[in-house]
Amino acid sequence: MSLYSEYLKEIEVRKSELGLHPKPIDSAELLSEIIEQIKDVNNEHRKDSLNFFIYNTLPGTTPAAGVKAAFLKEIILGQASVEEISQEFAFELLSHMSGGPSIKVLLDLALGDDAAIAKAAADVLKTQVFLYEADTERLAAAYKAGNAVAKEILESYAKAEFFTKLDDIPEKIKVITYIAAEGDISTDLLSPGNQSHSRADRELHGLCMISPEAQQEIKKMGEDNPDAKVMLIAEKGTMGVGSSRMSGVNNVALWAGEKTSPYIPFINNRPVVAGTNGIAPIFLTTVGVTGGIGLDLKNWVQKKDENGNIVRDANGDPVLEEKFSVKTGTVLTIDTKAKKLLDSEGNELVDVASAFTPQKVEFMKAGGSYAVTFGKKIQTFAAETLGVEAPVVYAASKEISHEGQGLTAVEKIFNRNAVGVTSKTPLHAGSDVRVKVNIVGSQDTTGPMTTQELEAMAASTISPSVDGAFQSGCHTASVWDSKAKANTPKLMAFMNAFGVITARDPKGVYPPMTDVIHKVLNDITVDDRAIIIGGDSHTRMSKGVAFGADSGTVAIALATGEAAMPIPESVKVTFKGSMKPHMDFRDIVHATQAQMLKQFNGENVFQGRVIEVQIGTLLADQAFTFTDWTAEMKAKASICISTDDTLIQSLELAKSRIQIMINKGMENEAGMLQKLIGLADKRIEEVKSGTAPALAPDDNAKYYAEVVVDLDAIDEPMIADPDVNNEDVSKRYTHDVIRPASYYDGRKVDLGFVGSCMVHKGDMQIIAAMLRNLEKNGPVTFKAPLVVAPPTYNIVDELKAEGDWDILAKYAGFIFDDAHPKEAARTKYENQLYLERPGCNLCMGNQEKAEPGDTVLATSTRLFQGRVVEDSAEKKGESLLGSTPMVVLGTILGRFPTLEEYKAAVEGINLTSFAPPSKDLARPAIPLKAV
Repeated sequence: MSLYSEYLKEIEVRKSELGLHPKPIDSAELLSEIIEQIKDVNNEHRKDSLNFFIYNTLPGTTPAAGVKAAFLKEIILGQASVEEISQEFAFELLSHMSGGPSIKVLLDLALGDDAAIAKAAADVLKTQVFLYEADTERLAAAYKAGNAVAKEILESYAKAEFFTKLDDIPEKIKVITYIAAEGDISTDLLSPGNQSHSRADRELHGLCMISPEAQQEIKKMGEDNPDAKVMLIAEKGTMGVGSSRMSGVNNVALWAGEKTSPYIPFINNRPVVAGTNGIAPIFLTTVGVTGGIGLDLKNWVQKKDENGNIVRDANGDPVLEEKFSVKTGTVLTIDTKAKKLLDSEGNELVDVASAFTPQKVEFMKAGGSYAVTFGKKIQTFAAETLGVEAPVVYAASKEISHEGQGLTAVEKIFNRNAVGVTSKTPLHAGSDVRVKVNIVGSQDTTGPMTTQELEAMAASTISPSVDGAFQSGCHTASVWDSKAKANTPKLMAFMNAFGVITARDPKGVYPPMTDVIHKVLNDITVDDRAIIIGGDSHTRMSKGVAFGADSGTVAIALATGEAAMPIPESVKVTFKGSMKPHMDFRDIVHATQAQMLKQFNGENVFQGRVIEVQIGTLLADQAFTFTDWTAEMKAKASICISTDDTLIQSLELAKSRIQIMINKGMENEAGMLQKLIGLADKRIEEVKSGTAPALAPDDNAKYYAEVVVDLDAIDEPMIADPDVNNEDVSKRYTHDVIRPASYYDGRKVDLGFVGSCMVHKGDMQIIAAMLRNLEKNGPVTFKAPLVVAPPTYNIVDELKAEGDWDILAKYAGFIFDDAHPKEAARTKYENQLYLERPGCNLCMGNQEKAEPGDTVLATSTRLFQGRVVEDSAEKKGESLLGSTPMVVLGTILGRFPTLEEYKAAVEGINLTSFAPPSKDLARPAIPLKAV
């Protein structure tokens, strides 16, 4: 059977079963067959083949794009004739192919001997920005050889005409509101984790956004208001919390955005989203990738009494009152020039200037941030090649410097890694800069989209300036099902060829590993002054500063080794008092959030800012528990301020783990892992010699706020509660409800989960120690299931060598077997211990889940509705988050323990080595050395 016949069968299945259009083509073989049918004027499939060729072929560096570009070249040169595709139309199609093979063809034609064709090709090239070294080197060589067309193209690039000749954004944008949900909207609502397998199939994945009813409502609103954009709103909440999710923005754009190109299927851009409390920082980056608009509405404010005091409800939460209504169907206008949101009468409702900074407006004009990033590089290259000064076209980097003011830790990191800065003085928060990215991580449920983004921007190899990059397999580790088998090997092969260290070896030299990506990135980060970009909101390393990002930002970091963002404000977190011996560090993490909210009258001062936490003596593994949770605090990132000795110990541990990766055969041809060990050695020597001590803020740095956590006030385990039955729906699933364990007073526990990126080796050791403690009183039985997923294979190996794995296995009714991995997700659980494969497991909710309606006690990070556990007809599912010892004891008892039961179970166990630093770790300001 021909590939085309198979494609027709697939088309019929998609249409009849899912109501979908034909899947976009990326196969070179299939497109070659389609081209042969186009050439045959009598072929029965010619008309459909022509449509597939023109409208349904993926651009960029896909195999199909190479075949399409080559055929268009034949048409332009008269070597092939297709009545429906004129030479002019062929050039137009090339102009929409986003680089890669199309640029090569255009350069061939522009630098060729036919003057008319060369001019037409040059005119198209002047609109293109996705050029790489091979392309720019060809242009430079032709120019130096005296080619007039090459000079003309370079002159256009030096003026950035590919940007200046674009239309400006409209001064007035009419919008019609659609409230997607009340309260914080997690990106799970826009792109559910359990549908992650379909993210690369954009039309199919679009069917999972919110609900089918919502999709049709949004579609109808758009059709009924053709002059307006549908604006999705998080009413009384923040839009896009939890994850960056390029797929979430893609889905919003698919239903409420603009078509990017008539010749690129199911890729839309320029959506408009809003939230009462604005847009979550990492999600806002994703909005910028598509050239969209993200508004902070501030339409609900805290109510105050006649004395100016905040009015609170029975739970002690501030009462909110509505300033203006954005109920579904409200017609508003965004004045992009005045930077105001107006009602239908033209009255100002709220200032939205933060959504229209010069940089964001450039993204909107260019149709996305990629085009701006590449455009700047192309303009610089052209000007340097011509030996001219590039005219100022793009908004100048915002460079803010305050004389006499020291630097926070994040300001130091950004200054050290800044690219293209003109300021002679150090930059402070609010500056907008390009920075070198040191470490990049891609995970397996967003990875297929990252490969699409790389193909779309015509990237074929990792930037040599990236120190380390890793592609994980952890998000789909639980079940090796048909979806994982279809997506994961293909993803790993692409990333491996791209130059990324991959968890699975396409050549089969080393066994597949499902280590949690954050743990691997934490290990391969070998400099506390590094910048890390990762395709997951929990990219929150305890060395350097890490930013969770969408698949597109990950792609641009891999391709260019750079990222662009403002230097964020910081919040300083320190500790006083001492920990009680029965407290776990997870309780300190939760108490930090609770005490912060209390100190600032319910205002989350962490939101959108960097938390600089003086953990001091905790090694990177344990410190990660704090930085990881900062994603749920809605912080933009977090930085651990450590002592010199602690940093050295953490780097030595990182070196040993990287060496294990090398020993397993994971090294690539570029020797990336060995180079990381070399960088770690260099950093250790800098710290030991005193030439560059561990990163610390200046003692005269300025913070947005300072939070002091009182350890003496924490007397019992702390639980993060989704508060699923709160009468105010906007206050559910927020991560802000932190309660002492005694609140639950023996509440039934249906299932426990110890795993995800929030745990480390110490947590596994705690489980073993607790089992030994408890079995002194007789055999231990579980009255609720306990699922344990170690974060990495290293941990499993170390536990086996040290003996702790034996007692875990003794009580386990299930132990993972990599030789025979599960092929179907578990739907029922027995009251026993399950030792699952390293990876994300229940935290992701895309494969394994608790039984509907369960009350789950977990070390996970996710409270989102339906994530770990779905609702049943009788009861809401809830995922209560706590420490490892609390989860273990809760499953053994089948209920929340009393404080006395808890203390007895952990007696004699060293739950954490954390003790606050004896003094502030800030240092006197010293001159900053840039890279």
